[in-house]
Amino acid sequence: MAIHWFHPPVYVEIDRPGLTYGCNNVEGAAAELMKWTKRGPKWKEAVEVCMALIEGDRTPDDVRKAFEAAAEEEGLLRSSN
Repeated sequence: MAIHWFHPPVYVEIDRPGLTYGCNNVEGAAAELMKWTKRGPKWKEAVEVCMALIEGDRTPDDVRKAFEAAAEEEGLLRSSN
């Protein structure tokens, strides 16, 4: 299966204190979403967009936007700096 890249990366806090993950592909976003313990409405939407991409109904940029919104909702979104 091909990697579905997007740009710019979405930076999120991960489960290791002080570390940030710069996610730049759909597969990484989906894997990261599965690790989150808080799963609000934006999380659910991001997972659905990931699944729709597999079906050919969405784009990697759609996933990036949904992943970023979910990370912001959960308080995990970080700056690229």
